[in-house]
Amino acid sequence: MRKFVDSWVTAWNAHDVDAVLAHFAEDVTFRSPVAAQLVGGDGTIRGKAALRAYWTEGLRRIPDLRFEVLGSYVGVDCLVINYRNQKGGLVNEVLIFDGPLVIDGYGTYLGDDANPAGATAG
Repeated sequence: MRKFVDSWVTAWNAHDVDAVLAHFAEDVTFRSPVAAQLVGGDGTIRGKAALRAYWTEGLRRIPDLRFEVLGSYVGVDCLVINYRNQKGGLVNEVLIFDGPLVIDGYGTYLGDDANPAGATAG
């Protein structure tokens, strides 16, 4: 999983959405309070194409996006990446795998850090 985390953070810091998406299944589901604010609804993004559109919009709105990984935690079929974003906000990305690909993801934020102007695209 260390290779996954390194690849994930490198792709995000390069703003390479396609490289990030290479880790995700076509029918992925991703949930985030930031998604609820950026694209409306309940914050659920369904499918790789919709996830690409959401993250592309997030990067457009947050051009200085940058992540610093603080830790990663491995479960049976999941991974949690704890990181600090460009605003100093603490974030956990919870990723559920089916084999090598993420099929479910959750962006989780500490308190008021879940806002599109000051949070992440995650």
